[in-house]
Amino acid sequence: MWDALIVGAGPAGLTAAIYLGRFHRKTLVIDGGVSRARWIPESHNIPGFCSGIAGQELLTQMTTQARSYGAQIRRGTVGSVTASNGVFRAQVGREVHASPYLLLATGVEDRLPAVGGAEEAILRSRLRVCPICDAFEATGRDIAVIGDGEHAAREAEFLTTYSDRITLLHIGPERDISATQHLAQRGIQVIRTSLEAIELTDDSWCLRLPDHRVRTFDVCYAALGCTARNELAVGLGARLDESHSLIVNAHQETSVSNLYAAGDVVRGLNQVVVAAAEAAIAATDIHNKLRKSR
Repeated sequence: MWDALIVGAGPAGLTAAIYLGRFHRKTLVIDGGVSRARWIPESHNIPGFCSGIAGQELLTQMTTQARSYGAQIRRGTVGSVTASNGVFRAQVGREVHASPYLLLATGVEDRLPAVGGAEEAILRSRLRVCPICDAFEATGRDIAVIGDGEHAAREAEFLTTYSDRITLLHIGPERDISATQHLAQRGIQVIRTSLEAIELTDDSWCLRLPDHRVRTFDVCYAALGCTARNELAVGLGARLDESHSLIVNAHQETSVSNLYAAGDVVRGLNQVVVAAAEAAIAATDIHNKLRKSR
């Protein structure tokens, strides 16, 4: 019986493990190895890292820190979670781990464009998924946004803070004329195209136009949305909001008693520092409940 179980070993899960370890709580983290942070080539918006830090290095340092305070971190996938008599039981392969408190830090999965080399392009900072994280580094550059809905339009508008050369590569149904005119008024060019016309080369993104001309872009943002990894929470009866994010209270507790959630699976502001803050709040509340119950 663990004091707390944590599913997910990204910035949220590892922060919670660090806090719970420092609270002298017996904690197990299940690491599925799919943290979104592993794709960060080098982040410059995490406080304290003036020269930037790569996502994998951040995860490595946080893992080392959590283990130094006694947290157990094991690779594996949680197949299912059940709850009965105030205890959560997580099935990981042939093992079952139990605890009265469960924190889900399962994150989200980005939808990437079906363009050859997309995942490698993220690691090389050629394809990006978060302008809040890294648009500063694209200041003044020729930026393309690939998308098929209003999310992409909003992202293109957001990027006008950084460059006056923004092009929305719209790969969905034809947009409403007024919506296109609105973007044009913001200085954003809209080109309706298909993924087949978009190609990643060694030094740029290329768009083949119908008249055989080629447009090139320095940086491309994927604005196709993401899918919350909320299956375990939903299976336990946790409530979701209209965007399929988990609903939590001020202590990061879901609608299911003693089931907590932190990080990208909770809200759309997918930031390392936000995930860490939410995890610290959740871990502290778990510790306080444990303290009062013994």
